[in-house]
Amino acid sequence: MTNPAEPERTAPGQEQVSAEPGPDAVMGERRALTNLAYRLLGSLADAEDAVQETYARWYALSPERRAAVDSPGAWLRTVAGRVCLDVLGSARARRERYVGQWIPEPLPDPTEWVGGRRGPGSVDPADRITLDESVSMAFLVVLEAMTPAERVAFILHDVFRYPFAEVAEIVGRTPAACRQLASSARRRVPAPEPEAGSAARRADVVRAFKDAWQAKDIGALVGLLAPDVTATGDGGGVTAAAPEPVAGAERVARFFAERTAAAPGMRLVERSVNGQPGLVALVDGVTVSVMAFDVTDGRIHRIWAVLNPDKLRPWKAS
Repeated sequence: MTNPAEPERTAPGQEQVSAEPGPDAVMGERRALTNLAYRLLGSLADAEDAVQETYARWYALSPERRAAVDSPGAWLRTVAGRVCLDVLGSARARRERYVGQWIPEPLPDPTEWVGGRRGPGSVDPADRITLDESVSMAFLVVLEAMTPAERVAFILHDVFRYPFAEVAEIVGRTPAACRQLASSARRRVPAPEPEAGSAARRADVVRAFKDAWQAKDIGALVGLLAPDVTATGDGGGVTAAAPEPVAGAERVARFFAERTAAAPGMRLVERSVNGQPGLVALVDGVTVSVMAFDVTDGRIHRIWAVLNPDKLRPWKAS
């Protein structure tokens, strides 16, 4: 990661103006930073690395410079935004070399985070993510089509309500340019459907899909799928997945029915995936796939299946 100039809050030549912020005040920003970084990067692992880098830069300052920062929280958020912008630039190149389709890393509901702890008293990063529409898989996938600058400007302003003057400080452009970036990004985001708020209805559709899938009932599956449905799998070259999205209700229905036949021991469990109704596939009690759905007007329009085990570390059998 590069190390851009850090935000200053002290006039040139000013001496220490207050006591250095205590560790509790500084580390208390971790949840906000992780929420910001995950939405910017779409990867829990990358978000955690970005937050660690942000704290490393804070503690690399001298005690006098830390004491001179008027708002440690604002300083940390500014630096985290810059780190994420840097990561997004390199991530685009990495994802061009990624084997198969790249899907953002799925998150369980915080109450369902049950694996990967690093020691007594540790707090896992998934526990710090507030689940709302801004982390739904459909939303994160749209963000992937944006340029790094568009994504940062849009998330900071439209999701976290940063004024464009602060966005400009992070992105390194003028407030007017950041306003244009956010506007361009906003045009890529589809308008919410009226049914988007009906979690119970979406859960019913996902449950019906699970039942039809397990029964290998192709007719029932087709009835639940929109005619232009697409199913995208992310195996990362580690686990077998379709190299290209599967499109069309009939093809998607047959694809899932065949997968059931190929994995007779597979069990499907309804779980929350990025705050939306989803499914987890288990084989011998081990999570092998996490599926997110885009449901509109009672039909499934998009299915995203993450099979890459590197992206499934927050998941395990309950």
